[in-house]
Amino acid sequence: MKLSARIAAPAAALVLAGLTATACAPQTSDNGAKGDEKTGTLRVWLFQEVGNKPKEKVVDTAVAAFEKAHGDAKVEIEYIPVETRAERVKAAFNDPASAPDLIEYGNTDTAGYVKDGGLADITTEFGAWADAKDTDPAAKQSVTVGGKVYGAPLFVGVRALYYRTDVFADLGIEPPKSQAELVSTARKIHRKKPDLYGLAVGGAYTYGAMPFIWAHGGELAEQDGSSYKAAINSPEARKGIEAYTSLFGDTNCPPAKCAAMGGNATVTAFASGKAAMAIGGDFSHSAVEAGSVKGKYAVVPLPGVTEGSVAPAFAGGNNIGVLRSSKHRTLAVDLMKRLTGKASQARMFDAMGFLPTYTDVREAAAEREPFVEPFVRTLGAGAKFVPASPAWGQIDSSLVLPTMFQEIVSGRKDVAQAADDAAKKMDAAFADAG
Repeated sequence: MKLSARIAAPAAALVLAGLTATACAPQTSDNGAKGDEKTGTLRVWLFQEVGNKPKEKVVDTAVAAFEKAHGDAKVEIEYIPVETRAERVKAAFNDPASAPDLIEYGNTDTAGYVKDGGLADITTEFGAWADAKDTDPAAKQSVTVGGKVYGAPLFVGVRALYYRTDVFADLGIEPPKSQAELVSTARKIHRKKPDLYGLAVGGAYTYGAMPFIWAHGGELAEQDGSSYKAAINSPEARKGIEAYTSLFGDTNCPPAKCAAMGGNATVTAFASGKAAMAIGGDFSHSAVEAGSVKGKYAVVPLPGVTEGSVAPAFAGGNNIGVLRSSKHRTLAVDLMKRLTGKASQARMFDAMGFLPTYTDVREAAAEREPFVEPFVRTLGAGAKFVPASPAWGQIDSSLVLPTMFQEIVSGRKDVAQAADDAAKKMDAAFADAG
């Protein structure tokens, strides 16, 4: 889940790293609202950004239009810290009377919140909404559980390959066009310039590793009836794990320094001039621009196995959902549409740099801001999402995949054994989730 492109960073760092813990409230017997009031005050919880004023302006514009359309309705917006969202959301699910009508939430939290009975099923309204027809498939998947829709995507974030143009020019090399070439290029750079990581990688960088697994045809898990079964130990997934972990070592990124790194640390290594390449998100742009490599880098999609292909990226992002406990369902759905519609997402991109979830709005954004183009191409090639299971929060917070990578790069286990052990932990989590 990418909670906020500004606050959260990738995976074991943000999940989007460390921020991926699902807020799990006990299953309530019935927190569904009785009635559908067309007047009164709607309460909304949105995430507080590091620089929140631009976001507030976009939200205020949408709220003003809503209040103009509904003269007897008012909106109260509260910006809550991401770090305390778990406790706040849990309390809201357990005490519907004090809960807001809408919440912003990280997209990997969807399944857990649905299981907890907190989010309203808006499948019918979403299906009839004109804007929704242009929603990116991966973004729509992030609000879908069991074939039903539980919110609207607010923005999406993906990762691509940042590389040092000055280093590549000095060595007379081109950006890699396949994963095999990516590995050989990283090693060549480190050999020629031993003070640099060829490609900064992290044993705790889950979302930097996933594209390698997916590019080789592997999956994290496969749907098994109403639940999931781990697939991280399939032959295809093992090939991807082997490709990623082969980048750890004295020929590129020594385990002693890189095994514990997460997404933030790898981007920091690149931005500070310690790495010739790094896998970073569109949301990493400002951090890189603020580093010593400003003016000396470019971005291309992370290559896949076949030359010229693009590796599938994890589609992070945030959503906005209506709570089941809301007594203003019709109004809340309308406000959700205004906050997440095409006009608002275009303004949010201009204000915050958050990538729109609509394909047409995203393409227009790329024309205005060229740095977005490689990320738009990555999304266009087909991004992927984590299993839509409430178990994912447990799997992520328990560091199942980082542990697997670190066991391999440290030499404690081979790929097969580490993958099998990770699969057992994942299956236990899926079983617990039901």
